[in-house]
Amino acid sequence: MKEFRGAYSVTVTPFTDDGSGIDEKALRRFVDWQIDEGVPGLIPLGSTGEFLAVSDDERTQVVKATIDQAAGRVPVLVGTANHRTEVAVRYSQEAQDLGADGLMIIPPYYYKASDEEIFTYYQRIDEAVSIPIMLYNNPFNNRIDMSAEFVARLWRELDNIKYIKEASGVTERVYEVRRLTDDGMIVFGGWRPFEAYLLGAKGHVSPYGNYMPRQSVALYDLTVKGDLKAAEALYNTLLEITTLIGGQMAVQKALCRLVGYPMGDARPPRHTLAELGEDGARRLAGAKAVLEDLGLIPVEKAA
Repeated sequence: MKEFRGAYSVTVTPFTDDGSGIDEKALRRFVDWQIDEGVPGLIPLGSTGEFLAVSDDERTQVVKATIDQAAGRVPVLVGTANHRTEVAVRYSQEAQDLGADGLMIIPPYYYKASDEEIFTYYQRIDEAVSIPIMLYNNPFNNRIDMSAEFVARLWRELDNIKYIKEASGVTERVYEVRRLTDDGMIVFGGWRPFEAYLLGAKGHVSPYGNYMPRQSVALYDLTVKGDLKAAEALYNTLLEITTLIGGQMAVQKALCRLVGYPMGDARPPRHTLAELGEDGARRLAGAKAVLEDLGLIPVEKAA
């Protein structure tokens, strides 16, 4: 089985203008663009994909359309987490049945589960599927920080646990996971991708890919080739974008629109761009200026 490598776009979910449904036409067009830009893989229904804000029917629609449009050109890993184990199992089986190449799964959220509870959660999913699973360690969003030792245990004892998106914010964790698994577990950065690559990460789950996919891919390529000066310069631009966006989903989606791929707005409870008011407008203007400097959107000329 081919191993996943590189900067995978964790894709936004396109909603219709009124927010009532999935804009499948926009999704399919977006998938083609991602692949044309050189993105090596796609991850729908992650945090950036607002997975908590879609219905089961919408989830199925997104998974089907993404896999169908990708048509085997790049791997598709589907986010299938849920706080109910049986639902996470069902989502995972459905993704596999629809042709997903892998799964990305955060531990059960809201409840601060014990290691044994988390182990059982992953064990039941692992027993129900046969495709690779990427753990998703994100204590900022779900209050659980899976230690390198626990991650190594999951890798040793469960057949399909092959990858991890390491987004704890503890940069050295990338190396610790590699060390404790004898480089058997493949680490994708979810935080500070440049540093993660330098510590041996083989990929990045990249929100940047939604509005600057070619640059997201280039950061990985430059680092792997050893052109660290160019990689660092590009990385500084990505960090600037991150600061300007400030975690606002509506701003990310507005950037997609500015580069020519409208994906709707954020869905409640996340604020829309209009609801963000002056702060949203300021953030968008700053991020837009960065993308203009990169030549990704045309600079507006004064009348």
